Amino acid sequence: MAKTPTLQARLETETRDSVMIVRLDGGPLGLIGLDMTNQLSDLLDQLESDTAIRAVVFTGTHEGRFLSHADVRWLQEGGKSIPLLPRGVASAVAHTSKAIRGVPVVEQLAALTPLDGGMQLDKLHETFMRMNRCGVIFIAALNGSALGLGSEFAQACDMRLMADGDYFIGQPEVLLGFAPGGGGTQRLTRLVGAHKALMLMLEGRPLSPAKALEIGWIDEVVAPEALLDRAVEMGRYFGSRPRGAIEAIKRSVYIGSFKSLEEGLHVERTEFINSSPTAPAQALMVEYLARTDREGELPFYDPATYERSLAEGHLPLPVTVPGM
Repeated sequence: MAKTPTLQARLETETRDSVMIVRLDGGPLGLIGLDMTNQLSDLLDQLESDTAIRAVVFTGTHEGRFLSHADVRWLQEGGKSIPLLPRGVASAVAHTSKAIRGVPVVEQLAALTPLDGGMQLDKLHETFMRMNRCGVIFIAALNGSALGLGSEFAQACDMRLMADGDYFIGQPEVLLGFAPGGGGTQRLTRLVGAHKALMLMLEGRPLSPAKALEIGWIDEVVAPEALLDRAVEMGRYFGSRPRGAIEAIKRSVYIGSFKSLEEGLHVERTEFINSSPTAPAQALMVEYLARTDREGELPFYDPATYERSLAEGHLPLPVTVPGM
């Protein structure tokens, strides 16, 4: 059997106005491994400080594939380095890995122990969670098939478009004897429902773009030649909303919606308290009140004003407000 080629991942970026296109080059087989996940983390560092980028579109460079799946050699070697542990001890290792990651010296020493695999997994989860907490819109433009971690990466995005064709998306980890580890058991469940996700992951059978659309795994099926332009169009549309409001809504949904109602409402209150005093929110609310006084009607009950607001991403303002 031929040896798996050495994975040399690369992120190729291109900017179209406020939308960044990131092409995911996973090497000859279109794989995602440690190198790519580290580069994604570095990209998040940039995006969290660059307010000019309002949306990011991810797409693959391998013909017919978004990201094939995780680099199995990376998973196998990481698993081999961890001794078989009772579930309770494994839980403690996961907690410890999370606690020490990012602590200088301690992390370096832990990298020489079985905790290293746990820290890598925690960093991957944290990178995806940073996407969920960020005021940037993330769109997966699946130019082809995606399995395992490729699918989980798409699930971590806010929207998923998939090229029409003889492609598939799935979670086949059970067929290799382990559970999904990139968030699939949690995010796929939130997208399609607990029982449907359970059945998909227990069997490991992939779905066609049409079937994935039917159950809510993806949001649109698009002709291959129109995929990237459609994703950029969506990025411009949704990214035109005030960034602080996008961040607050994403945090409320991703973090709060699957807690208890009381805990979820606490997250919502926190995000409302954080977003309502911002300059964009205050300027927009003041303009809404001024228009109401001038016109004797609520602006969002004027169809033309509402449609223009949707198109521009916010109620039209007479002056430019920083952060809009």
